[in-house]
Amino acid sequence: MNDIYINDFLLYLEMNLNYSKNTIDTYENALNNLSNHINKNIVALTSIDIENFIITLDLEPSSISNYLSAYKTFYNYYIKLGTINKNPIDVIDSPKLIKKLPIFLTIEEIDKLLDIEIIDAFSARNKSILELLYATGLRISELINLEFKNIDLNECIVRIMGKGSKERIVPINDTSIKYLKIYVKDYRHFLIKKEQNNYLYINNHGKQMTRQGVYKMIKKRALEVNIKKDVSPHTLRHSIATHMLENGADLRIIQEFLGHSDIGTTQIYTHLTNQTLKNNYMEYFPRN
Repeated sequence: MNDIYINDFLLYLEMNLNYSKNTIDTYENALNNLSNHINKNIVALTSIDIENFIITLDLEPSSISNYLSAYKTFYNYYIKLGTINKNPIDVIDSPKLIKKLPIFLTIEEIDKLLDIEIIDAFSARNKSILELLYATGLRISELINLEFKNIDLNECIVRIMGKGSKERIVPINDTSIKYLKIYVKDYRHFLIKKEQNNYLYINNHGKQMTRQGVYKMIKKRALEVNIKKDVSPHTLRHSIATHMLENGADLRIIQEFLGHSDIGTTQIYTHLTNQTLKNNYMEYFPRN
């Protein structure tokens, strides 16, 4: 019975709210874990039932908040349908979140990471991916879903379908275009197998690159050039935003560039630049 309630809700997220696949997968995982833990009708659970389940989770506060957010949306859906009359999540407090400043790379570290010698299809692809991630601040999901139709090399832009199916247009710099052309014209065909597809970046099986594949590639590259930080695709997004702000870009421009719906999300980068200023002050001020 619980499967019916969960599947109906997930279909609503996809068809009516147009949620991304990643968000739907996250909600599905949270609901399935709850359903598997408690042998009751999921729409009849009380706040105590859910709190008892939450206590069993060995998760970071941010992950617990994500679970509660999924449950709140789930029960609001069934209130809307008239199945239940109150949301059990309303009386459950979310854990306090400690805001951590995101990791970003210095210009020197970016130069090291991107300094890839092109010798085959994989190095050409990886060089193009890293250049494009840093130049455009794309999310990993946006990168792997890029198709040829999204790139306009003449206008030097990429059209992105971001969160909430909101389209934004991001400029591409000359360097990214250069290595994108090299990859597409000279090397991509070596990766193609029997089936053709329109995805820009493909793996050794000729299929769309996966999130895991890009993560592994970037982490491996960071190790090769002796970067000690925990580097991920999002690190490049944080890096370009920080470097733009340090060089005088307006916060609203960065918000639009990154596709943030809320300026508050973009303001984290002011904290990063303030911390950099503080670190430089402590290191170089002559009377410390």
